[in-house]
Amino acid sequence: MSLPDLLPIRPFTHPVRGEVTLPGSKSITNRALILAALADGPVTLTNALFSRDTEIMAAALNQLGIAVTTDARTMHIAGCGGKIPVASARLFVGNAGTAARFLTAFVCLRPGGSYHFDSDPAMYRRPIGPLLDALATQGAKASARNFPFTLQTAGLAGGAVEIDASESSQLLSALLLIAPHARTPLTVKLQGGTVSKPFIAMTERMLRQFAGRPRTYAIEGDASAASYFLVLPLVTRGQLALPGYAIATSLQGDVAFAPVLAPAGLAVTERPDHSGADASVVTGAPRRGVTADFNAFSDTFLTLAAIAPLLSGPTKITGIAHTRKQETDRVAGMARELRKLGQDVVETEDSLTITPCPLQAGVEIETYHDHRFAMSFGILGCHNLHGDGRPWLSIQDPACCAKTFPDFFELLESLRQRSLAP
Repeated sequence: MSLPDLLPIRPFTHPVRGEVTLPGSKSITNRALILAALADGPVTLTNALFSRDTEIMAAALNQLGIAVTTDARTMHIAGCGGKIPVASARLFVGNAGTAARFLTAFVCLRPGGSYHFDSDPAMYRRPIGPLLDALATQGAKASARNFPFTLQTAGLAGGAVEIDASESSQLLSALLLIAPHARTPLTVKLQGGTVSKPFIAMTERMLRQFAGRPRTYAIEGDASAASYFLVLPLVTRGQLALPGYAIATSLQGDVAFAPVLAPAGLAVTERPDHSGADASVVTGAPRRGVTADFNAFSDTFLTLAAIAPLLSGPTKITGIAHTRKQETDRVAGMARELRKLGQDVVETEDSLTITPCPLQAGVEIETYHDHRFAMSFGILGCHNLHGDGRPWLSIQDPACCAKTFPDFFELLESLRQRSLAP
């Protein structure tokens, strides 16, 4: 579906129904691409996510001499056993944090390598310096402490490495992914704390899984993407099934979003689908606001913030200071867009408090080239504000969803049309 520069969102006039097949997890797909590239032999990834971020990662691996081929929702990777074939390359990482951090560490396995990294301008402001500092203790030399830079590599000697991952857990994950391939045992010590700790747990669990040398690895449905469809029944009422979404067994910390929203009216029932696989059924009706710390699963805070105007009483979201250095300043951007919609918003460095006020119609939502703004406010736009199905909210640059969920608005429209059927 070709998206216009400005997309009016058509509200649901009937309760949502049906099911949503989630795209593969971006976080798992990009970790699995690195781990498969390091494997001793070929690995096939099933249910892989095909989006801008994962395509950037796959393209970079191909440039490094590690063949990645694709068909349908499957990726085939020729493992290099920790030895990078190409000694010199120019790598483009876009605004993909996982690709940027993981590839920076990955190339340091090559002795005598020279790699130039460039990115979208938004990545110039995102943290990479602490990872470069840690890699410097292994002999790597970077021409700058932010993108773009050229990295001279010396292989990974091993020993003790310290890193400051207070701004992004991906900095720590990048080191953990390559640590098993150091010439001598490499131990990573954390300076202070880190944010989004469940992503570190994901990395550690996947390292253990790949230590068993799987030849096929299944990617879970994306829990961050699930957040939009978890709250859709709060916005439109109704019920949705999410095949493959299983809170109890997931690798992803973002599954913590669902329990946090129980006071807001969200109800999730886990049960096998028709094939016997894990699935969840989501129902809801908007109730009261929520107070919660989103530090561990911050990708989902925008989902709650965007629908907070529909809840009764204030919603307070804390633990989000680090999201000011993600695709955009997500805290300031969310406050700005909610105020355009007529909401009372109190912003601090680490929090947002949103007190519902009557929604203003005719608003164009700025997305800041950030997929999560587009999708979060896309869900809010499904609210039938006028009571007659007239669009009242429009999304600028809806195509930015290609970063992680290229078919998001097509899927949302198909659900709206399905809800109209008798």
